[in-house]
Amino acid sequence: MHSAVFLIEFGAIILGLGLLGRLAGRFHFSPIPLYLLAGLAFGTGGLLPLGASEEFVAIGAEIGVILLLLMLGLEYTASDLVSNLKTQYPAGLVDFTLNAVPGAVAALLMGWGPVAAVVLAGVTWISSSGVIAKVMGDLGRLGNRETPVILSILVLEDLAMAVYLPIVTALLAGVGLAAGSLTLAIALGVAGAVLFVAVRYGRIISRFVSSDDPEKLLLVVLGLTLLVAGVAQQLQVSAAVGAFLVGIALSGEVAEGAHTLLSPLRDLFAAVFFVFFGLHTDPASIPPVLLPALALAVVTALTKIATGYWAARRAGVGVNGRWRAGGTLVARGEFSIVIAGLAVTAGIEPALGPLATAYVLLLVIIGPLTARWTQPVAVWITGRRTPPAPPVLAAVPSPGRAPERETGTGTAADRRSVQDQDPAGRA
Repeated sequence: MHSAVFLIEFGAIILGLGLLGRLAGRFHFSPIPLYLLAGLAFGTGGLLPLGASEEFVAIGAEIGVILLLLMLGLEYTASDLVSNLKTQYPAGLVDFTLNAVPGAVAALLMGWGPVAAVVLAGVTWISSSGVIAKVMGDLGRLGNRETPVILSILVLEDLAMAVYLPIVTALLAGVGLAAGSLTLAIALGVAGAVLFVAVRYGRIISRFVSSDDPEKLLLVVLGLTLLVAGVAQQLQVSAAVGAFLVGIALSGEVAEGAHTLLSPLRDLFAAVFFVFFGLHTDPASIPPVLLPALALAVVTALTKIATGYWAARRAGVGVNGRWRAGGTLVARGEFSIVIAGLAVTAGIEPALGPLATAYVLLLVIIGPLTARWTQPVAVWITGRRTPPAPPVLAAVPSPGRAPERETGTGTAADRRSVQDQDPAGRA
């Protein structure tokens, strides 16, 4: 009987997600907000709470995040990663300053104390790699010029979590300096070791994984990814970081084959992740903290857009690509919920959990919208504010001087202006 209920519940979820995805596709809209609303309907306090299938959905959600980051890692090589980290670390510092400080200030203004300020700073700082990877895939932007900039910021954030999470855990537990330092050292060592193996021995790993049989390739890649992610999480490092580095380590035909085989699984479990996110949110806890969460969401959405714009400009990306980079980074998600969950478990501030949940729900819904519309809206605004260019008068040749030939190329500034218009969407 229990298995029958499980099959009915889980089948209804998958069928509902498929119908919501088709609805979103009809209107050329990302299905993520609809998946989250479906989770709210099936979660605690919702219209039809789940029972038998909730544990399976939780495991599926974790696999979904791992696959999202694996697929994102498959898009780039280890040399790309190292190069981007070397060139984009200033963007990581700007990202931390602009987006962590508002959360810390908000917690202090509400009188929650320094530990809660550190926690809320993490909630507002870290973008959702899972949501952003899904959005970029939905919008067909994985090959855009701004995508390496976005990826670099996400990787810097995910690697920073290897330092941040042990610190927060130690603060919440009130452990001594020695114990906290040991946990931090282990986390940093594991992250560094995985990154070193991915960069130094990526070709050997690719040869080991390679297979002409799609079934064997799928099993080996999926098993290796889950194994590395599990070991990383056991050693206080993000499972998402481990999965991403596995994707980085694979290259060539192996990466192409794995991408083709894993794409349907990625889409399935990613949808389950977004439903699970909504399942653990009681709709009744949101209204009391909605206004402060909304204010914080607006401020940090603007600071994320500024972060992406600055980082893309520094990398030499065109104006349209800068706006797209900023709008894509707005969404928060899995890491923010993990950080807030640690604080809720420790019991440092009862209102922090509902505030973080409302904040993430707002930005995980707004994020796909800003990713799609920030650049068109910015172009529309700046276009309206730009005065019309004065008419170009034909030059009158001076006596004894041959008239210049019209080449149609214009000045260097004109050429840059045309390039920034970016009709192909890859400025």
